[in-house]
Amino acid sequence: MTYARVRALVVIAGLVVLALLLVLITMIRDTQSGIDLANDCPEGYTRVDIALREPKDIKINVYNATTEIGLAENVAANFANRDFQVVEKGNDPLKKKVEGVAELRYGPKAVGAAHVLRAYFLDTAEPVYDPERDNDVVDVVLGENFKQLATTTEVNQALVELQSPVLPPGTCAEEG
Repeated sequence: MTYARVRALVVIAGLVVLALLLVLITMIRDTQSGIDLANDCPEGYTRVDIALREPKDIKINVYNATTEIGLAENVAANFANRDFQVVEKGNDPLKKKVEGVAELRYGPKAVGAAHVLRAYFLDTAEPVYDPERDNDVVDVVLGENFKQLATTTEVNQALVELQSPVLPPGTCAEEG
């Protein structure tokens, strides 16, 4: 071996050892590992479940707020084919007009589930958080501008772009 190769190998070995040493020091001095954000929840705030669930673990109601007959049934079947648990389907019980693509109505137990559902509408569905709601079902209310659900590839891309769920005002993340 030539002197230049030996010197290059020594330099590279030195850099690897230095990198490992820096990683070890960083891990030892890490101050975030002991932080428990759930216990820092201010008094009066509601704890919400922000866990991102698989479709098979998400319960939804699909409601039609448009004049198109049978829309809720068709979309509910599409969600069921994607492994969602469809609890109810039909016309919007609130009989409220939804101008946009859709509304996602949910409570503290379904914040993470609603976040996943936003991806199926490419983040165009309006989130409507109700702190009084006590179930883990998300109401998907289809609006006048609804065309179709996103494809699997589009959903995956939207989930990456959406990142983590945003906590509604007056809430903090639930433990676990």
